[in-house]
Amino acid sequence: METAIDFVTQYGYAAIVLLLALGIVGLPIPDETLMLFVGYLASEHILNYFLAVIVSFIGSVTGMAITYVIGRRVGSAIIEKCGKWVGLTPKRYDKVKNWFNKYGAWTIVFAYFIPGIRHVSGYMSGISYLPFRKYIAFCCTGALVWTILFISLGYFIGGRFLQ
Repeated sequence: METAIDFVTQYGYAAIVLLLALGIVGLPIPDETLMLFVGYLASEHILNYFLAVIVSFIGSVTGMAITYVIGRRVGSAIIEKCGKWVGLTPKRYDKVKNWFNKYGAWTIVFAYFIPGIRHVSGYMSGISYLPFRKYIAFCCTGALVWTILFISLGYFIGGRFLQ
C-alpha cells in the first residue's frame, strides 16, 4: 500500500485511474484503502473531491470493462481446460453460468462491496455472455456508489485518524 500511496502522491489523478483499473483486473492493490486515502487527500485539498470521484469512477469502470473482455474472449476456454483442477466440472460450470445469467447483473452492483468477488464478477459476466450494455449499466451503477461511498468516508473521517 505504501507504494500505491507514493504513486498517487506523485502522479495524482492518473495514478488513481491506473491503480484502480489494475486492482480490479486482479493485481494485489487494496482498492478500498486506496479510495479512503484519495478521500483523505481531497479533505486536505491536495485533490479535488469531485474530480477524484470522476477519475476513480473511470478507473473502476475501466478495470471492470477489461475483466469483462478477458472473460468473454478467453474465460470459457480456460475454465473448460482448467476448471477440473478447482472443482468446476462442466455440470457445475453450466449451473454457474445459468445462475449468473439470471442474477449476475445485480451481483455486479453488490460485488463492488465484497473484495475478491468484485474482481471475479467482471470475468464471470464476460464468460456468461451477459450483454455488454446490461453489464456496463450495472457496472457503472456499482462503481458510482462505491467510489462516492469510500471517497466520502475518507474525506469525512480520514483526517481524524491520520492527525
